Amino acid sequence: MRTRTLGTTGPQVSALGLGCMGMSALYGEADRAESIATIHAALDAGVTLLDTGDFYGMGHNELLIGEALRSAPAAAREQALTSVKFGALRDPDGGWAGYDGRPAAVKNFAAYSLQRLGVDHIDVYRIARLDPDVPVEETVGAIAELVEAGHVRHIGMSEVGADTLRRAAAVAPISDLQIEYSLISRGIEAEILPTAKELGVGITAYGVLSRGLISGHFTRDRQLATNDFRGMSPRFQGENLDRNLDLVEALRKVADHQGVSVAQIAIAWVIAQGERFGADVVPLVGARRRDRLAEALGALDVTFDAHDLAAIEAAVPAGAAAGERYPEAQMAHLDSEH
Repeated sequence: MRTRTLGTTGPQVSALGLGCMGMSALYGEADRAESIATIHAALDAGVTLLDTGDFYGMGHNELLIGEALRSAPAAAREQALTSVKFGALRDPDGGWAGYDGRPAAVKNFAAYSLQRLGVDHIDVYRIARLDPDVPVEETVGAIAELVEAGHVRHIGMSEVGADTLRRAAAVAPISDLQIEYSLISRGIEAEILPTAKELGVGITAYGVLSRGLISGHFTRDRQLATNDFRGMSPRFQGENLDRNLDLVEALRKVADHQGVSVAQIAIAWVIAQGERFGADVVPLVGARRRDRLAEALGALDVTFDAHDLAAIEAAVPAGAAAGERYPEAQMAHLDSEH
């Protein structure tokens, strides 16, 4: 397994991380035993970065990861790094009630995460979305105090714009910015990615397959469960879905020419952008099953020349996606979009 360092101050991690959210929430029902087996398979393959959020399934995901770590071989468990998002407020019906970045709340969230995960420290800790009522300096300062106390190793950020990233980095070293980045979500390239490079901040890219939309496995007639987030996502609606899947079919032709899958070419493209921009970019793949994990790991062996990259660009030009990446109400919470 190749490795990357998250920015100039962060940890060394595997070149591919495992996003665990879908094992607990937002994509319909998941198989607990298969989820744990997938985490074990990832660790066995050399994947060290496990990404979660304390609000994924209201703590369920952290408990799941904790169970997987306890039952993993000691060597794999010792290599595993936990990346945790906090701050999202939920209600008993699964609704969302904003974000809390107050210093006291930061430390409260961390205390519960440490217990659920069964670890003595969190490797990377970050607020999931900027709290508009709390200066980012106060939130980051609270995480810095957790670092000083030994409960957290590194500070990350999530879905913030260039200006906020600068403010955060002025308070304490920021290891990485977690943000959506894929062939059809390329907004970070204009300002955010260059700023991260300038500040020595790595990028952990989620949504590299756009929630399965550009995986090559999603079909027009697929019926989504009522608790599947994609049922409300603009890119999965009506004509938007048709237009976006047309892009996937164009990408499939490029993938077939290279003898790889659509998912592999999409993941490999994100990895290649790190080299293009001279930044550390680590894709997070949301595999919930071992077969999908194996496919994603195959992306690490995909290489591109200039002709390949041009063919990908022709198949999926920047800005070609139909629909926003989140519903309007959730887009309003994205500092990265303002």
